[in-house]
Parts: sequence; structure tokens; C-alpha cells
Amino acid sequence: MSAQESCLSLIKYFLFVFNLFFFVLGSLIFCFGIWILIDKTSFVSFVGLSFLPLQIWSKVLAVSGILTMGLALLGCVGALKELRCLLSLYFGMLLLLFATQITLGILISTQRVRVERSVQDIVKKTIQNYHADPEDTVAEESWDYVQFQLRCCGWHSPQDWFQVLILRGNESEAHRVPCSCYNSSSANDSAVFDKMIFPQLSRLSPLARPGPSTDLCVVSAKSHIYREGCAQSLQKWLHNNLISIVGVCLGISLFELGFMTLSIFLCRNLDYVYDRLARYR
Repeated sequence: MSAQESCLSLIKYFLFVFNLFFFVLGSLIFCFGIWILIDKTSFVSFVGLSFLPLQIWSKVLAVSGILTMGLALLGCVGALKELRCLLSLYFGMLLLLFATQITLGILISTQRVRVERSVQDIVKKTIQNYHADPEDTVAEESWDYVQFQLRCCGWHSPQDWFQVLILRGNESEAHRVPCSCYNSSSANDSAVFDKMIFPQLSRLSPLARPGPSTDLCVVSAKSHIYREGCAQSLQKWLHNNLISIVGVCLGISLFELGFMTLSIFLCRNLDYVYDRLARYR
């Protein structure tokens, strides 16, 4: 066996092993998404949060797992069986994915102000329409999750919630905000947090009655709530995690470039192997 044939064999099995790993990873992601979709109660108990929009995340994970499995399967079969059509398709899909990532990165960098303005408009619309439609609370649940995780309230400040009709109550009452704004660690009190969590856990139970949610957990704006808006918190989070985000994106891009290079190299040099085999016939 010549040095070139040995190199091609090494590349073939290298592609096969790494794509087999990504196939297993994709299957795990897919199973995780299906688990969330089927057994929401167990997942909520596991993560400890119930206002996460489970249905959306489960579908995103399931679709991501399927795409990862499909791409990895192309690489595995194409490399092991030395099929040029599958290797070419594998290269094309990786190239499309890489080009999409580069395009998104350029658009986000060049249109950052417009993106920020669009996000701000979406958040303000979500706040103004908070619980306006009890059958569609996905956006509200997502924003509650953001406020709870980033320890913030409103977009600019808690005052963004003061004009929301469903939270105002009687005119004599103080301004109120959603329970996701409540700073339980500052108050050393988990009662409001439990009030926000457990009613939603009961709705996820198989014994719960069907129908839209009507529960609304609010607290007084004069109590222990987060005083910082989520716009500032998001900027801080991006600043603190910028190196990690860039590193992950760069690592994924390098993996894609490496796999594209190996697949196209193997695909282009298969003719050399076939010619040598034909000579010995």
C-alpha cells in the first residue's frame, strides 16, 4: 500500500469516527427533545422552572438532533463506502451551514443597531400584551424566564410594567409587576417564587384540567424586586461572555472547515484509488 492510499484510508476512518460521534450526539439531543415534549412534569421537576416554554424548546432540540444525525450519517456512509455522491452532498451541506453562519455574523455585526431596535420593539410589545390572550402565553413565559435568569425587570426599568392594564388592578393599589421580577434572595423569602412555580406544575400534571391558563402571579413594585432593566443586564451578559461565544463559534467553524477539507480531499482522490484498482484487474 502506497503512502497516498494509507493517507486516504486514515482520512476515511477519521471522518467515519468523528461523524459517528456526532450521530450519537444528535440522537441524544433528539431523545432529550422528545423527553421534554412527552414528559413535561418530570423535566420541570428536574430543572426546577416551570415557566420555560417547553414545547418550543423541545421542538428546537428535536429538529436540531435530526439535522445533526442526518448530516453525520451522510459523512459516515460516504466515507466508509467511499461514495462520491454522498461525500459531495456532505460537503455541500457543510458549506451551506458555514456560509449561513458567516452571513448571520456579518448581518449581526453590521446591523447591530437595527437588531437591538427590533428586539426592543418585540419586548415592549410582549410587555404591553402580557396575558392579553390566555391561550398564547409563549412570549410572556419566555420573557419571564429571561427576567428570572438575568435578575432584571422590564426592558429599561420596572416602570415598563406600570402601564400594563392586567397588572394595574384598582387605581388605589400600588404598581404591580410579574413575579419573575421578585428578588427572593434579597427578601429571604421563597413564598412568591413557590406561588409562581407550583400552580404551573399542577397544570402540567396528567390530572390537571384542560384549558388555558388563568393564573397570574404579581407582586407590588414597592417590594423586593429587581430594579435594573433587562437591556442593561443583556449588555453585561454579552460583555462577560463575549470571549466564550466567539470561541464556541470559532471552534464550530474550524470543525466545519476541517470536515469540508477532508471530505473534498477524499472525494477528489478516490479516482486515483479506482485507477490503481483497475490496473490490477
